Amino acid sequence: MDSAAVARFEASRGRLASLAYRLLGSAADAEDAVQDAFLRWQAADRERVEVPEAWLTKVVTRLCLDRLRSAQARHERAVGAWLPEPLLDGDPMLGPADTYEQRESVSLAVLTLMERLSPVERAVYVLREAFSYPHAEIAGILDITESASQQHVHRARRRVSAERRGGDEVDPASARRIVEEFLAAAASGRTERLVAMLTADVTAVSDGAGLSRRLLRHTTRERVAAYVRAGFKPTPAKRRLAGGSVAMHIAPVNGAPAVLAVVDGRVAGAVVFEVGDGKVASLYGIAAKDRLARLNEAWQRQEPDAPVITAW
Repeated sequence: MDSAAVARFEASRGRLASLAYRLLGSAADAEDAVQDAFLRWQAADRERVEVPEAWLTKVVTRLCLDRLRSAQARHERAVGAWLPEPLLDGDPMLGPADTYEQRESVSLAVLTLMERLSPVERAVYVLREAFSYPHAEIAGILDITESASQQHVHRARRRVSAERRGGDEVDPASARRIVEEFLAAAASGRTERLVAMLTADVTAVSDGAGLSRRLLRHTTRERVAAYVRAGFKPTPAKRRLAGGSVAMHIAPVNGAPAVLAVVDGRVAGAVVFEVGDGKVASLYGIAAKDRLARLNEAWQRQEPDAPVITAW
């Protein structure tokens, strides 16, 4: 393959990776899909490809749909052992963030809700909401009619908005202040203050510190507050599990404030918060090493802010 063909693909790589991440919720799987697309591009009769960007978008979308439909993927996600892979803000895989819809499409809340959509609904939703593709182009990418594309995106929007917690977009500085207050209350053991800072329909989901084969789910303000209080209470056993003394940082992850548990410069766990109406609407706790690998790489390349808790 000549250098011009390689350059043409590389010019699209970032957009393709961002599309694949939204479709799959996994940076590692997104990278694999993009690499598979490169192999397809390498083997293609490129002289017959009129619009390379459109051709590559179709290939990546189809590869992602194949992954979503595979028996292994259905099994892994059906047993309740899956959360989206969190990414530190600034990661190019998060892609376009100029509009509210684009930012919303990579929030952990929406990536999680999109698991309830069919693969085609998810693809139409992402192509339309995050990349503003017209229905005529979406129909061509997915080999469906324009009318079907419109129906799919309507159903997807309705399902996502019906279960979306947090409401309208929150100013990042305000969201961070709420999380700082919440963390202070959790560290102090003031459970009643934690309850007051949670929405009535709050949910908390975690992978059980990376040890559970199923996701742990908590609902009601009292149960979530008790879970958070227990989770943030330091113990010798937790320090051993983390690998040493833990410093707590607050950093933006997938467009939302997150508390990162850092040990010797390594992120050992992340709790991502969705905020709405001045309260915490949902929490996502992720500690499985493989789900934090890319976030860790990005964390170690930057100069982090001072921790909000220096010795946990």
